[in-house]
Amino acid sequence: MSNHETVNEILVRLFANILYIEERCLRIGEFNDLTITEMHLIENIGFSTERTMSDTAKAVKVTSGTLTTAIDNLIKKGYVERRRSSEDRRVVKIRLTEKGKEAFKFHEDFHKDMVISALQQLNSHEEEVLIKVLSNIEVFFNEKYKYAGW
Repeated sequence: MSNHETVNEILVRLFANILYIEERCLRIGEFNDLTITEMHLIENIGFSTERTMSDTAKAVKVTSGTLTTAIDNLIKKGYVERRRSSEDRRVVKIRLTEKGKEAFKFHEDFHKDMVISALQQLNSHEEEVLIKVLSNIEVFFNEKYKYAGW
């Protein structure tokens, strides 16, 4: 097997496994009423005081209509609240509720554990090499596919 094939297999497995593990942790955890897409939306809203719907739609690369549907579901589930701006009634702002902040923290801890596990077997030089390789992959995706990173 060539290096290209090996790297391809590793990347495909890695991406699929991370998503699978995230979904599995959600299904068995306290926030099992959330989909992985909803959790990533909560992650994007984060601990900010408030965000506009339009800024959030741009950040997660969906239409305003798609975001509205997703936010409606998160409001029904008690994770997000929405209000119109008092300065400009056309502007809709969203923020996490306490329950949403707990879900955000849960997901943040998942990512911290994942990174700690990945790095604990590496020495500092290997960590630097890994960071450089991952950065190069990110640059490749940004340039090749015009992906604007988060």
